Amino acid sequence: MQELPIEPSGIFWQDNFITPEHEQELIDTFRNKLQWPDRTGRTSLHFGYTFDYKTFGVDPDIPFKPFPDWLQPLIPTTEGRPPEQVCLQYYPPGAGIPPHVDTHSPYDQLYALSLGAPVMMQFQRGEQRVDVDLTPRSMMQMSGDSRLHWTHGIKKRKTDTLPDGTVRRREDRWSITYRWVRESGVCDCGDEKLCDTAQAKLGIEKGYRWKEQQAEVTESGT
Repeated sequence: MQELPIEPSGIFWQDNFITPEHEQELIDTFRNKLQWPDRTGRTSLHFGYTFDYKTFGVDPDIPFKPFPDWLQPLIPTTEGRPPEQVCLQYYPPGAGIPPHVDTHSPYDQLYALSLGAPVMMQFQRGEQRVDVDLTPRSMMQMSGDSRLHWTHGIKKRKTDTLPDGTVRRREDRWSITYRWVRESGVCDCGDEKLCDTAQAKLGIEKGYRWKEQQAEVTESGT
């Protein structure tokens, strides 16, 4: 993999991680052989440890789920160690994901494999915004600044405007996100805005989205 010559630093990239034929086989599996949650918009399936959407860490109450056969050839390793948590997500046209940083203390570096249609991902730090085109079959590694100090997200919209002004319609897309559990459970980056370890040292409780949603319901009385 090669590091992209952009800000944020720490984005490593490999085109054509798999062949187009292999990609089509996977998409057929995703469409016809997997059981997805019954909901609209972005949906997820988890393998290995389950991602906990309340704490954004590993869900300790759900046992480790072995990687299925179709996933085995797609597993990257870092220093000979496979990831412990893998998330397959489906993005229908128009779906997105809010700007976020994957929680620092439970997870180390991240990889993401894009399949199906391309989409623009936006990295942001303060007023700085950088768009990265997630092309089909590309593998992206996020480390360093891109992993810890910039948020990343995908805007909810049905088209993306390319640098040359071309407007590209979105179509069905899948992504596979690979997470390595941080063995120490502590991050030493010191970023008080984005790092839960740094915030905990200051006595700041992380504002989990589920708590915010509960507060909104309580305030509205609905």
